[in-house]
Amino acid sequence: MRLVGEPELEDIAVGAAILGTGGGGDPYIGKLLAQEAVRRHGPVEVVSVDELADDDFVVPSAMMGAPTVMVEKLPRGTEAIKAFKALGDYMGREPTHTTSIEAGGLNSTTPFVTAAQLGIPLVDADGMGRAFPEIQMIIATMHGISATPMTLADEKGNSAVIDTIDNSWTERLARTLTVDFGATSMIALYPMTGEQLKSGAFVPGTIGLAEELGRLVRETRAAHGDPVGAVVERLGARRLFAGKIVDIARRTEAGWAKAEARIDGTGDDAGSTLVLQTQNEHLVAIRDGEVVCSVPDLIIVVDAESGLPITTEELRYGFRVVVIGAPCIPDWRTEEGLKIVGPRYFGYDIDFVPVEERFPA
Repeated sequence: MRLVGEPELEDIAVGAAILGTGGGGDPYIGKLLAQEAVRRHGPVEVVSVDELADDDFVVPSAMMGAPTVMVEKLPRGTEAIKAFKALGDYMGREPTHTTSIEAGGLNSTTPFVTAAQLGIPLVDADGMGRAFPEIQMIIATMHGISATPMTLADEKGNSAVIDTIDNSWTERLARTLTVDFGATSMIALYPMTGEQLKSGAFVPGTIGLAEELGRLVRETRAAHGDPVGAVVERLGARRLFAGKIVDIARRTEAGWAKAEARIDGTGDDAGSTLVLQTQNEHLVAIRDGEVVCSVPDLIIVVDAESGLPITTEELRYGFRVVVIGAPCIPDWRTEEGLKIVGPRYFGYDIDFVPVEERFPA
């Protein structure tokens, strides 16, 4: 067990945005909300997966919808608590812990708001080891754990409870509600016991890894080192491309932020072009017509000088960036995992090839 306060949240927001592969919401907004909650209610107790009792009741707290919308439609700050409490009331049991549903800029800090306001511990884990755009794209789905009952709340005061036959139907119905809520909602879902979470349904240590990555970038910058290289080394990743963003086309569609960015190469990559295709998170990186990295591996865009992550909604013409490809957790590379999050699920007629096979060390 350890306590997390405002300074640690600075590093967690940066590291979570790195792991979030462009998605998971604006890390700045999430950090501010979490820091305000900590100022008001005190630091959050963070516990490891192993510290859970079998009969603990863990409920993840998160944001759903298009990250581009949340930049303009800021939350009131009460939606996550309303959704969280509504789920406990529906199930007739008060949650003992919360945790992150995914590693993303906003969705790794949102649970800190819930934990601080309710005075409950946060479990150092997440459901994906990165961020994905759909609810069923979580390790717990492969363990047969239901996403429902699930609750949603918006900034206007509306809330809803859904109960579905499987996790794909949860995504379908929750997406429709979220669009009607204004393309974003705060959610509580995947209620589970400590025993279920400890069985491998969640990825342990994600919050700690995010904090480590954020601290690594901060300290390397302070020492005038290479923060991009430090991140690449820590994640066992590969530098895919360096260049300048010369075109970005984005749209908000069906509750997702979809985008395509074109990057013209600089330095060793001069004369080549990389295209990133995105659905909240970066799905594929295509260099000169050839796929060089795809889901479920992580495609991370960082500022070429600072090493700070750049989310989908922050991509702009003229930014000089480095694109990194990092291995995903092994669960997603299984046959069952690729059915849920592989490139073919997203409509790409390609087989998944691990980034370290495309770019041997």
